[in-house]
Amino acid sequence: MCALTAPFGIEMLCFPFMQRAFVAGVAIGVVGPLIGSFLVHRQLSLIGETLAHTAFSGVAIGLFLSSTFAFVVSPYLTALVVAVVAALLIQAISEYTDAYGDVSMAIVLAGGFALGTVIISASGGIAVSVNQYLFGSLSTITRENTGILVLLSLFVTSVVALTYRQLLFITFDETAARVASLNVEGYNRLLVVLTALVVVAAMQLMGVILVAALLVVPVAAAAQVAGSFKRSLWYSIAFAELSVVVGLTISYAYGLATGGTIVLVAIAVYAGAVVVGKVRTRTVVAERTVDAE
Repeated sequence: MCALTAPFGIEMLCFPFMQRAFVAGVAIGVVGPLIGSFLVHRQLSLIGETLAHTAFSGVAIGLFLSSTFAFVVSPYLTALVVAVVAALLIQAISEYTDAYGDVSMAIVLAGGFALGTVIISASGGIAVSVNQYLFGSLSTITRENTGILVLLSLFVTSVVALTYRQLLFITFDETAARVASLNVEGYNRLLVVLTALVVVAAMQLMGVILVAALLVVPVAAAAQVAGSFKRSLWYSIAFAELSVVVGLTISYAYGLATGGTIVLVAIAVYAGAVVVGKVRTRTVVAERTVDAE
């Protein structure tokens, strides 16, 4: 990376921590919108926020175990386990109770975040350690975590590629999918588990508080300019990658919070997409008016 960019005056990629950050960011920029596209079109945007806050309790559990007992456990591992359990719990509440989907997510979100705060308050000494998990950090992204993130991203991308038609069918016509004898509940569980994997993977760069934004904002931007789901999917990935690369660059150059900078850039991209979409719509309407006359 350094050899490729240094001749152009871009020296930040000569630092190992920035190299890891860009690799992690590019991976997240693919899988975030990839999963987010299905969530947004199913009106499940809140689930990313829910699993992110629930993963916070997993981080607290990992830090608590490491500080209390002799063995060391990665907070990201415990966050992953808790997020997957929470994802399945959300689906179970929706399937086996009369609660609507957003009610089950609200229950799990509140319970998960409450558990995390209780664990932190009970152990006291780990309160300082949670900041990097809440807000994300460039300097704490290790080579091992980057490798795990890339592997998770490849796994999620492969699963989505193999089940794309089924997920698409369920997303736009769940009733017809049931009539066609698709295992709707099974694919719903698969989608929420994949969401949990993406959330935990992105958490080390974006932080718990902002991680859900990369699942939603690029997808919302793509919806303003794309005419089909597949095109929207590609646009959302492109917008996410743009947001990550520009956000990381600005964050490094000015010493700003990484996750917050990436999200602000993503929102700016969304605003630009809205303007382009409006201009395009008015142009089409004007052309049709002229043709009609």
